[in-house]
Amino acid sequence: MVDRRRFIVGSGAVGTLAALGATAACTAREAAGDAVSETTSATGHVRSATAITKVYGAGQKLIAVAVEYDTDITDSALSTSTFKVTGRTVTKVYPNRSADLAAHGRNGRYVIVELSPDDKAAALWVTQQGSGTASGSASSSGSPTTSSSPTASSSSGAGQAPGGGGPKVGDSTPGGTIVAAKATLTQTGTVTTTGGTRYPASTTGLTTDAVKNLIVDDFRQFTFTDPATKQTLKYNLFIPKGYDRDHHKSYPLVLFMHDASVVNVATEGPLVQGLGAVCWASPEDQARHEAFVLAPEYDSVVIDDTYKPSPLFDATAHLVQALTKKYNLDGKRLYATGQSMGAMMTLGLNIKYPELFAASFVVAGQWPADQAKPLAKKKLWIVVSQDDEKSYSGENAITKVVKEQGTAVGTAVWNGRSTAAQFAADVRSLKAQKAPVNYAAFRTGTVVPAGSTTSAHMATWQVAYTIPGIRDWVMNQSL
Repeated sequence: MVDRRRFIVGSGAVGTLAALGATAACTAREAAGDAVSETTSATGHVRSATAITKVYGAGQKLIAVAVEYDTDITDSALSTSTFKVTGRTVTKVYPNRSADLAAHGRNGRYVIVELSPDDKAAALWVTQQGSGTASGSASSSGSPTTSSSPTASSSSGAGQAPGGGGPKVGDSTPGGTIVAAKATLTQTGTVTTTGGTRYPASTTGLTTDAVKNLIVDDFRQFTFTDPATKQTLKYNLFIPKGYDRDHHKSYPLVLFMHDASVVNVATEGPLVQGLGAVCWASPEDQARHEAFVLAPEYDSVVIDDTYKPSPLFDATAHLVQALTKKYNLDGKRLYATGQSMGAMMTLGLNIKYPELFAASFVVAGQWPADQAKPLAKKKLWIVVSQDDEKSYSGENAITKVVKEQGTAVGTAVWNGRSTAAQFAADVRSLKAQKAPVNYAAFRTGTVVPAGSTTSAHMATWQVAYTIPGIRDWVMNQSL
């Protein structure tokens, strides 16, 4: 099994606490509780500094640092000017009892230094089109916010719509880059302990020596060798926290298949590229729909615009089937979703394995219309952007065939910049059409944030997976 923390940090990428020396114990007076107004250097009192990451629509970002002291810290004197983080904007500072984000501070050994996800240096997932340009769920309104990010060094066309000179089946060139999560910060203001001791400002820089990846760390990494195709698949699996095989409770499973930009990046690549996998494993989603989440990492492109998939296509279906035997999974509640290449795989798998998935969420993909008749018997929620020409025309052709087979297709055109409340209303309106196939298109010019360098194709999934109502619809379907 791959070590999650070692992967995200990168070998040698995160240094130890710089120039701190050995950790010092509290002074005798503070331990006795009578150290009021005593001043002492903070240098020897920091035990660790942990980078905290979170995944947004455009990928993983470094959003906070948890500084651990050797005794409890009070909230009274902390402010955004208490710490400076190199290249970042500090938005909130508060104490906590653990290295976790919180709505409100409470006295504890940790000081949480929150950082703006819109900072250029926040982005940890980078593609040649500039991931990090739309943060999908960073704003309080639920609409994507805008930032910029560096450009990946890869020259691959991965991540573009299938066709048009994009990556071909078997191509193993990574289309994305994962940046090591680390930060350097300085305590520029006074930190006061609950015992009254003041740790004054210091010029000593602290470099994070650990990483906490929200939701990503809840997945485990495995490999599967398919007896039928002889292919080996690396995959990430989220197992519900209350899972107990002996209790005989059955669980649904969601399969997420990534786009070509994640090919051959690392096992955890599908978890950090965006929300397609991790959104289903969030505490909020798990509270509503407890489920397993499966996210394979493909070491090469599985399918291109020739629509002749590599053996990894069938190996994916066989992996799902194998997991239903290994765990207590409900065979009537298996779901598929994917973006771009993964959306094509979702459609193709539904055609070749019509009894496998109860419902599917198809994001920015297409399939030959002359093969689409079996999709008329499936439950689908399709999302594309009108200015993603290939995917939009492809899905129009597919839904036309579905309707010709006598299956109702609910349709809607949405504003890609809608708030969370507006998207919730949009979902309710589309569901009200009571069709087994739902087709929502983002209106031209609304899905790409102003000033962003990303394409409408990629921006589609940066927004689509932020809409919980679609996920709720999927999880409520069964065979």
